[in-house]
Amino acid sequence: MSLPIDLSVAMWTLGLGAIGAAVTGIILANTDLFLPKAEMASMDFLEEIDLKTLGQGEQRTFKAKDLWKMKGAVIMAVRREEASELSSLKPQLDQVGVPLYAVVKENIGTEVADFQPYFKGEIFLDEKRKFYGPQRRTMLLLALFRWNVWRNFWRAWRSGYTGNMDGEGVILGGVFVIGPGKQGVLLEHREKEFGDKVSLDAVLDAVKKIEAQPSDRGE
Repeated sequence: MSLPIDLSVAMWTLGLGAIGAAVTGIILANTDLFLPKAEMASMDFLEEIDLKTLGQGEQRTFKAKDLWKMKGAVIMAVRREEASELSSLKPQLDQVGVPLYAVVKENIGTEVADFQPYFKGEIFLDEKRKFYGPQRRTMLLLALFRWNVWRNFWRAWRSGYTGNMDGEGVILGGVFVIGPGKQGVLLEHREKEFGDKVSLDAVLDAVKKIEAQPSDRGE
């Protein structure tokens, strides 16, 4: 039984319309139009973040401002691939006396221990995930349709960086270069999608602007 011509045309029209809508949706998903918008963090916000020490012994809670109050700091809240690349700057940071730190948003099982080989610095726990804010951003369904995300995942996998299936994995992170005293934030890179890495040259340029504060003993 053949369909009436008008019905066949209508079905073809609907089919083509659905395909066109899908293609348009994929194209739009690969623009910045629907990316979560980042809110820059103020120094007042960053200074009052509570962090916890990790490792053996009793955990100590302290304010994040202790990390940079004297020498400044490079602080990352990102993934293993970028942790490894930032760690490549450690010799240059050591030369100018600027420490490199990482914050993680959870401590589940061996997650931190598995992360440690990729990072040459101290790691602290940010239980309230403040370094991922002030406006916390996530990427889930949108990531499935973004070409750059798949390319970044493929690049990381080929380089031997693997993730884990424990805990939360959809929050976007960032990298900060913060100067001591009143210098404030010299660089704030907010990950706009998974694998959106900070420029290492930009990190070094920001570090060059850091002016160390004199110690309490006047040295």
